[in-house]
Amino acid sequence: MSILAVSPPVPRPVRAAVVVWLVAVGAGVAETLVHLALPDPPGPAALAKRALIYAGVVVLVLALPKGRNVVRWTLAVLLGVVGTASLVVEPLMWLATGASPVAYLADAGVPDLAVVALRVVHLAAVVVALVLMFRPEANAFFSSRPPARPASGAGDAS
Repeated sequence: MSILAVSPPVPRPVRAAVVVWLVAVGAGVAETLVHLALPDPPGPAALAKRALIYAGVVVLVLALPKGRNVVRWTLAVLLGVVGTASLVVEPLMWLATGASPVAYLADAGVPDLAVVALRVVHLAAVVVALVLMFRPEANAFFSSRPPARPASGAGDAS
């Protein structure tokens, strides 16, 4: 006899977080494509690295509705901390040198302005997705899921 376990539905904040994370990835991919039109485009190695990162992120994001807390925290740390730092370090260093954002924007061409706009969308999407993943309904959803079971035979003390 088997018991059919019914999973609770994925709450709206978690579903919304998935969509917003995908918006962040889309903005990152679009920014990469715009960089190809700039005077110093990324090389093949940099493009391959970004493709692998974005593919890994999409896999994690699509796993989020399964309710595994480790996926949520992996996204929070890798994208919320490490990814955000990678997006803001360059502009902060540039500002620290005394550069003027107003002068930059006044002289910027369309590709440069597109990069700025996409970076803002990317950062905003990361912040929104992080907030959504930790809303009370999301917290309840992730805490109601049992942890992943070890593989058969793993951890047996015989």
